[in-house]
Amino acid sequence: MNILKHVKYWEILQYRCNFIIMKNKILFLLLLIANLLSQDSLVYSIPIHGDIDMGLPYYIERGIIEAEENNAQFILFDIETFGGRVDAATRIKDAILSSKIPTIAFVNRRAISAGALISLSCDSIYMAIGGTIGAATAVDQSGKKASEKVISYMREEMASTAEANNRNRDVAAAMVDEELEISFIMDVSGDTLTVKDVSGFKSGKLITLSTELALRLKIADRTFETRTEILDYLLPSGWEVVEVKVSWSEQLVRFLTSPTVAPLLMSLGLLGLFFEIKSPGFGFPGAFGLICLGLFFGSHLLVGLADVFEIILLISGIALILLEVFVVPGFGITGISGIALILYSMYKMLLAPHPGPGEGWEAYYGMNIGIIVMFITGIIFFKALTKSNLYHKFIPISSQKKSDGFSISKGYDQLKGKTGKTISKLRPSGKALIDGKEYQVMSHGEFIEAGADVLVDGVDENQILVKTLDH
Repeated sequence: MNILKHVKYWEILQYRCNFIIMKNKILFLLLLIANLLSQDSLVYSIPIHGDIDMGLPYYIERGIIEAEENNAQFILFDIETFGGRVDAATRIKDAILSSKIPTIAFVNRRAISAGALISLSCDSIYMAIGGTIGAATAVDQSGKKASEKVISYMREEMASTAEANNRNRDVAAAMVDEELEISFIMDVSGDTLTVKDVSGFKSGKLITLSTELALRLKIADRTFETRTEILDYLLPSGWEVVEVKVSWSEQLVRFLTSPTVAPLLMSLGLLGLFFEIKSPGFGFPGAFGLICLGLFFGSHLLVGLADVFEIILLISGIALILLEVFVVPGFGITGISGIALILYSMYKMLLAPHPGPGEGWEAYYGMNIGIIVMFITGIIFFKALTKSNLYHKFIPISSQKKSDGFSISKGYDQLKGKTGKTISKLRPSGKALIDGKEYQVMSHGEFIEAGADVLVDGVDENQILVKTLDH
């Protein structure tokens, strides 16, 4: 009976313990839910403003990685651009499509050319009233339509990106190629849109959509006027925005690779080397030229516009020029070869990673024009600068006249008639001890043993001439 009683007490105790544990688990779960509900949702905001250059992908990729690591609800790209480099835009597109968290493009107020490709890669597209998206045909460096090879690539790039996010591939393709024609498309309300409604549907016209047309064609999802409106709509319970700032290093690389600064660095680098070759020794012009070329190639290497082969060409060219300055007298094949290698490495960087037909000649002509302008400017600038006081302060060049006290003599004339003893064998030159001091001396062609007594009988261009005393 006592045993049954103890068993009963044990069952009651176990039941109470299980109840307490269950109660604590429920309480912990409720506290966790309450804590989560009380926290604002984290949103990362990445602006894409201005030109799309090769420095931008690194900034975008870094922002996406940070958002993923901090479990953000989504990434909001604030887009305001007329476009830029196709290779940079495709790299950004790949990074966005590979994102592990949702992405939103806020077109505020235009996403033209490369900006359209970036927008189409996002999961959702929201546009401000009066915004535009499209006109994504590729152009060359002179602003003319690119080759069919490049157009074909860009056309399918746009179409496949739109298709990946359930958008109309035909509309996206017609943003690139004006030769495409769209007969009609059903909009979101079931109405038919034709050439009368969208001018870009007609052959010979590129598609550029207003906010209203983008909504009707399902290219854009909704319209909002500000970023705050988007966040309030998606996260009514509260939100916290993390602005992804451009680091100083990213800003510096983007500045150095910009279309304005990069050619300037290249020209200044070549001018510095040109001045150095025209000047004696190695000084400020050569150092300045090497710094400019270092900044030019270093920044392009970081953003992927230069590879190891081009850097090897640059280093080889600089080495040949230094060899010309310090070792090889005059200016000949060594210096010319060095300049040729540097120019070729620069030419390679003017080409896109996958150049189309004719683009090589365009880069070649552009390089030639730049070189001609650089040399004409350099010659004029050199003649004017060499007469200035500033140039002579950095590179003092003046005639040294005998009347002013200048002399190349080392004072060996005072040793004439003195005797000494050879320290080494003279074959015909060697060393001798004269007046207790060691000198480099030379016989008149004959061999003289070490330890022989010699007489200084002449000095020829700072060379001490000796003969044996028995002569």
